Amino acid sequence: MNHRPKLLITGASGQVGAEFQALADQFPQFDFHFTTRKELDIGEVQQVRELFETQHYDYCINCAAYTAVDLAEKERELAEKINITAVENLATICAKQQIPLIHFSTDYVYHGSQNRPFCEDDPTFPEGIYAATKLAGEAAALKLNAHTMIIRTSWVYSPFGHNFVKTMLRLGQQRPELSVVFDQVGTPTYAYDLALAVLNILQQVTQGKITADQLSGIFNYSNEGVTSWYDFALAIFEIRNLNCAVVPIESKDYPTPASRPFYSVLNKGKIKRTFDLNIPHWRDRLMHCLDRLPKTIS
Repeated sequence: MNHRPKLLITGASGQVGAEFQALADQFPQFDFHFTTRKELDIGEVQQVRELFETQHYDYCINCAAYTAVDLAEKERELAEKINITAVENLATICAKQQIPLIHFSTDYVYHGSQNRPFCEDDPTFPEGIYAATKLAGEAAALKLNAHTMIIRTSWVYSPFGHNFVKTMLRLGQQRPELSVVFDQVGTPTYAYDLALAVLNILQQVTQGKITADQLSGIFNYSNEGVTSWYDFALAIFEIRNLNCAVVPIESKDYPTPASRPFYSVLNKGKIKRTFDLNIPHWRDRLMHCLDRLPKTIS
């Protein structure tokens, strides 16, 4: 009998975790074990230790993250617990059991002033608590577990949780006009595609096409293409036929507690070459997401 690799997915109620749950039926060759903070607080080392002592996993995919960028400025301790301490706990125990750890990070770690897509080895300049804790979490995971895969992603959205797409749909139904910043440029990432890419990569390992060692290191992943938040909002309303005007404004006209990168387009050459991935364009995938959402968002 063939061994079905067992995947632990932490933070299963978040956007990416929820998409792993949605995709699980398409990958019967894997044995999925989903945990939310209710079942497993990864910030508490004893809980993590006890789980790993009773279960054997082949991979750990950490989808848990503190992502409230502005609130992090006030909730530093909580952001540090989820984005650093919890990652240290998982990395330490995974290393002990020689389990690869897959952990998601953010385009915010770059925050530089360059205007070409960021590569994984470009310098990092995190601004704000959120970005700093995410970068520290990456560093801890890579240091503590040699078999760590960091995936930096950007502008994540899905039919689940809170995100820009759902906010725009809700406000677009309620208001005749919205102001959206046009001077922040990047690429939306459909959480479904991010989760699917990870499962396709793990499938290649089980099929012997690549080795588990090739997972180690930092990789960028977003959908293809480049856009601004303003153009992203326009696309949402256009596809949904929502009659809401979008007014382009500068970031300085919409001040937030934490600063955002003006340019955070990710170069995905490394992940595409290493794992022979074909990444779809953000606009095509926005249509896929909108098809899954109800006509009215409350």
